[in-house]
Amino acid sequence: MPSILIVDDEENMRVMLRAMLRQQGYDVWQAESAEKALGILDAQVPDFVLTDVRMSGMSGIDLVRKLVEKSVPTTILVMSAYGSLETAVEAMQAGAYDYIMKPFKSDEVVLTLRKAQEREDLRRENRELRERLTKERSFDGIISENPGMKSVFHQIDRIAGYKTTVLITGESGTGKELVARAIHHRSDRDKGPFVAVNCGAIPEHLLESELFGHRKGAFTDAVNDKQGLFEAAHSGTLFLDEIGELPAMLQVKLFRVLQEERIRRVGETRDIPVDVRILAATTRDLPVEIKEGRFREELYYRLNVVEIELPPLRARREDVPLLVGHFLARNNERFKFSIKGLEPEAQRMLANHAWPGNIRELENAVEHACLMADGSTVRAADLPESVQKASSPIKQFLATGETSIKKTVEYVEEVLIRRALELTGGNRTRAAKLLEISHRALLYKIKRYSII
Repeated sequence: MPSILIVDDEENMRVMLRAMLRQQGYDVWQAESAEKALGILDAQVPDFVLTDVRMSGMSGIDLVRKLVEKSVPTTILVMSAYGSLETAVEAMQAGAYDYIMKPFKSDEVVLTLRKAQEREDLRRENRELRERLTKERSFDGIISENPGMKSVFHQIDRIAGYKTTVLITGESGTGKELVARAIHHRSDRDKGPFVAVNCGAIPEHLLESELFGHRKGAFTDAVNDKQGLFEAAHSGTLFLDEIGELPAMLQVKLFRVLQEERIRRVGETRDIPVDVRILAATTRDLPVEIKEGRFREELYYRLNVVEIELPPLRARREDVPLLVGHFLARNNERFKFSIKGLEPEAQRMLANHAWPGNIRELENAVEHACLMADGSTVRAADLPESVQKASSPIKQFLATGETSIKKTVEYVEEVLIRRALELTGGNRTRAAKLLEISHRALLYKIKRYSII
């Protein structure tokens, strides 16, 4: 039986609401003031609080603010005979779920409460869904059922406990920092700090000071001694994202730090020992960068003791529905929405999209759709234009600006293999005939592209 606390300084209103709501199956509590309500709520919490706005003593809106401030887990509705739209907006901004204007009909109150109950039921279902996803299909926050990602999880488990450098490679938006955090959390360094820095986001002339720190007076703006990120990560993990953007001079210094486990602040003459595990990530093809003289070979081999390569989202098609469900639940909780799912056409568009921006693009697309949706279901029209207007997966891939013939050919191969398997109902012999390749070659490519 759902419970509700009625807060109103008019006894007649309390009696009327009590009779009406008991008839509808509610367990009804009463308080003649906001102060009395706070005392009741200290001892027990109902499912709903229905409070008048104007009362002697503390107002209903102040009561809403108090309950939100104390994080009382209840759904609050306000009612007022004097209210205006501004009062309603103020109540909603304070944290109320909805408002009712006096005089009201009994069915208005019941309908508002039922809407609130539906929202709470959906939020509970979303929490349970997220918890189930986390338990069954998540690895330190990385959600996947893809065999290639399961292999990544196995690698993480194998190397997490050893202080070895790891190079995480993959396209932008594939979750490289999540992998780095998973390695850190599963290591014996998880009580120490995890410090992340994007080597491409800091101006070159400031990057050395950010990484290694500086001594007061080392340069014009060095008005105080400053600790660098290596020192900040002492006894923990330093994640160097976009390592391919590191300037040549700093590549030399980083190699020395990895070799000697000592740093030297800018302007200092003595070294400082540091105990830091280095994890690095890049979207660049570092062997190509080495050939073209932009990345030092010795640093590459020092970083690449273990390489973890993350597959793009287009190679993880089976994960798209899982991730969409996860992002829907998160947006419902974040924005207090009540979105239950997607219409079939919207599902088809998301499933067929190439996702050049990978998981980050999918996350943004789902958030956009939630914000645009009018009802409880996401329609195709609610999706971003880039998803709606996308034509074939191959054209989408080319639209990303990719210039590598090798990567483009591999992507086209993967798309055609998936299409052939879909047309033949998964019959690999017939699919090989459609593709005009040998059955053996098809099996090799299925394994290579992690196609189920």
